[in-house]
Amino acid sequence: MYDLNFLVREPLLDPKQQIIGYELSVQHPESDREIVTPADDFRALASFVADQMQDEEHGWLLGANKVFLKAEASLLLSEEVLALPAKQIVLSMKMAELDDPAVLAAVKTLRGKGFGIALCEANAIAQDKTLLPLVTHIEIQFATTDFPTQAKIYGALKNSSVRMIARQISTWQEFDSCASLGLDAFVGNLYLTPRPSSVGPAKGLNPAQAMILQLMDMVRKNADVRQLEDVLKRDAALSYKLLRYINSAGFGLGTEIQSLRHAVAMLGYSPLYRWLSVLLATATAGGQSAILMQTAIVRARFAELLGKNFLPKNEAENLFVAGMFSLLDRLLGVPMEEVLDNIQLSEPVTQALLNREGMYGPFLKLAESGEFDNGPIAELAESLFISPDKVNEAHSAALVWAQNLAL
Repeated sequence: MYDLNFLVREPLLDPKQQIIGYELSVQHPESDREIVTPADDFRALASFVADQMQDEEHGWLLGANKVFLKAEASLLLSEEVLALPAKQIVLSMKMAELDDPAVLAAVKTLRGKGFGIALCEANAIAQDKTLLPLVTHIEIQFATTDFPTQAKIYGALKNSSVRMIARQISTWQEFDSCASLGLDAFVGNLYLTPRPSSVGPAKGLNPAQAMILQLMDMVRKNADVRQLEDVLKRDAALSYKLLRYINSAGFGLGTEIQSLRHAVAMLGYSPLYRWLSVLLATATAGGQSAILMQTAIVRARFAELLGKNFLPKNEAENLFVAGMFSLLDRLLGVPMEEVLDNIQLSEPVTQALLNREGMYGPFLKLAESGEFDNGPIAELAESLFISPDKVNEAHSAALVWAQNLAL
């Protein structure tokens, strides 16, 4: 068993900005970066994925999402790799590594078992297509300076079964250009950058969002559950979605929640606020909603799990709300200050959302830092005295929990 330092993830999106998988990597505290080898990291990461993201009862826990791992060529047939669920894993390698006959033979064995293989630094593959039957993905380093040449390469590969993944996409214009050329996936955090809209910014809340905010205010004021039901009855679709989320969350109740009143009887009153925050995040429209919504839910659960051993239960639930609302400005298309004008939140939650400060700010920052390969995750965890093991367990549990919600 190898010690895993801090897990970080970057989503892979298709041209419609739907998540198709995650690239997982490892980040270290500064003091460890010169003494831990890439081979150690790869063994530890592969073991972690095998242990945390599958189980005997349910199998693979991330649904249709694949996990991409940067492979060590010498460890392709190691016991850590062979313990992974082959059809859900894509191993990334440099094209030049396949010049080694032993590595090439190992790749053939892995492909026979169902593993995906992604080649990076592989622009030359358009001229040498003998490797195409062995790979499932090719990573493209996008460069606007050589766009005509790249377009020719993409065109040559477009009719093959190989999927093309774009890296270093820094603007939405580049994203659209690559999508028009037939690229299949995009890795990175561009989705956190506001996309220019040809129809102008969103103005105000839609009726569903306004209704959910009304319900949240009523819950905050401890309104009678019958009053809540009267409001929710105005929109049957929202009522259905709320109950579906609650039932899919895995509370182990042994019975299906049938109504809002049933939910209060089984779970208590206070959890309603968190579920309404999920409902608010999902009551949006637009191409970016899915990835932003998923990210907000992972942040919320991640932050809550990080704080649960440090804070009382109700405070940890506030962390969930802070995580859910951390992308609400993007989801609603209005500045965060305007969002907070419409929602009455406690001062610590407001501080966390506006400045990442106060009681909840450090936990929210730590949850966010797991989304970036160059984020300060090690420093933030150290400041909170949370070990890599605890951070990674919370991170993977949040991914699995978000996947299980019936979004």
